[in-house]
Amino acid sequence: MNYHLPTLSIGRSSFEVIRNNGDLYVDKTRHIFNMINEGDYYFLSRPRRFGKSLMVSTLKCLFEGREELFEGLWIKENGQKYCWEWKKHPVITLDFNQISHHTPEVLVQGLLSSMKATGCEFGIELKETLLKEQFRELITELNEKTKMPVVFLIDEYDKPLIDHLGKGGEALDIAKKNRDILKDFFGVIKGVKVTPITRFVFITGVSKFSQVSIFSELNNLTDLTMLTLYADMFGYTMSEVKYYFIQYIERMADNSGDDTDRVMDNLINHYNGYRFSKLDVRVFNPFSLMTALKYMAIENYWFETGTPSFLINLIKEKEWYPALIENIQATKSLFSVYDLERLHLEALLFQTGYITIKDVDEELYTFDYPNQEVKTAFIENMFYEYTDGGSDCARFILLSKYLRLNDLDAFIGTLKAVYASIPNILESKRDEAYFHTIFYLMVSASGVRANSEVLTCKGRIDLVVEFTDKIYIMEFKCNQSSGTAIKQIRDKNYADSYLQRGKAIHLMGINFNTEERNISDWKYELF
Repeated sequence: MNYHLPTLSIGRSSFEVIRNNGDLYVDKTRHIFNMINEGDYYFLSRPRRFGKSLMVSTLKCLFEGREELFEGLWIKENGQKYCWEWKKHPVITLDFNQISHHTPEVLVQGLLSSMKATGCEFGIELKETLLKEQFRELITELNEKTKMPVVFLIDEYDKPLIDHLGKGGEALDIAKKNRDILKDFFGVIKGVKVTPITRFVFITGVSKFSQVSIFSELNNLTDLTMLTLYADMFGYTMSEVKYYFIQYIERMADNSGDDTDRVMDNLINHYNGYRFSKLDVRVFNPFSLMTALKYMAIENYWFETGTPSFLINLIKEKEWYPALIENIQATKSLFSVYDLERLHLEALLFQTGYITIKDVDEELYTFDYPNQEVKTAFIENMFYEYTDGGSDCARFILLSKYLRLNDLDAFIGTLKAVYASIPNILESKRDEAYFHTIFYLMVSASGVRANSEVLTCKGRIDLVVEFTDKIYIMEFKCNQSSGTAIKQIRDKNYADSYLQRGKAIHLMGINFNTEERNISDWKYELF
């Protein structure tokens, strides 16, 4: 697999189109060769826009023996030395982004249509009418006609499940019925008649859902998602960015008037940081980086290509405090096969790219947002969902400016205006946790570095906001007083942890009143 430079290939997923467009690539085909050489059945989870569909296109061309498309790439130059043969195999490609699945009946019809289309490509007329039987017929006919084992490339296998999550009970029932269809359908691959005539199976998706036969019965399936050997197979490493894209970074620096180091730091802050294994290898989001270099502007490109509505709905459904997303801790077993009825939100957040591995201590994994693009955009999206787009909600963007200038009257005034604009129907639990959630989302979405529930030796700080020259330590109370909040900060020595940083420390106590549905009083002191 290779990624083409951004000037020519933004938004294209066809390997053949990309391969013929230019002559400078980030070559990942050694990873592909190692994968094919070491096994036959694979599952991979990566966030969207990380090249999964491009991988499928590349594998298709590779197994079709299209040697001419790989000129100049590692597998063409070295494959023969390692006994790779450019043989043409029959390839069955299933892209569930393109298969309708809004009802179980439609899913069955979509799969049948895909089977017939593949048969037509090879001049095979399928006679079976039932889904499982037709799939088995297609496989055996392809093998008999070509005298070669069959390759299966299945992209986003679980989209008929994921698209119905976080939408209530009826939608969950559709997901379960779709799961049962997929269970029977994929069960064909592990059948006694199909296994001997199978060359390679590659499946992508969000998670390994139980009761889908490819995970429960294919005991030789290798999950690449968190394997160290494939940690950098998708995305760009720092060394690859500096080697392949330096001329584009320099051009971006010239256009902005900044030096190259500053541009590089901004790109790192916004798009780097994804880590997929114990090995501490970080990669850039390829889509965002290429788009930024193409348009010479740093924006939230990846997030804007699809909003995580089902995740936000699940967060609200499970009554998660959004700040808990930072510094989630879990063991690797959390990412094993699991049920639709018992979804692990931590695993979904990781596999969809909204959090990534921050640190590993023995078998304990700590997770956090991968970069500023994801954190700012995700929190802003949650904020609008939690406030139902109150009339003054957009004013939150000014909060960062007011804190930076230490204009606390304007800061509190803006907060109160936003709280006042939130529809009453959203406040079923008007307690400290509710006000704290909205406060955290507002301040974080404004772009500042905010950390909630910061643990100290004597307690937990409600919120810490840090700038290059100052730190705000904030404590919240509900139906009490701001003076009580300030007293808690001082009594528990919350500021002690920050004394050595050489920054001004500002203390803020904020009290919420449930009857007024807003901030009733606040107090500020310089430590």
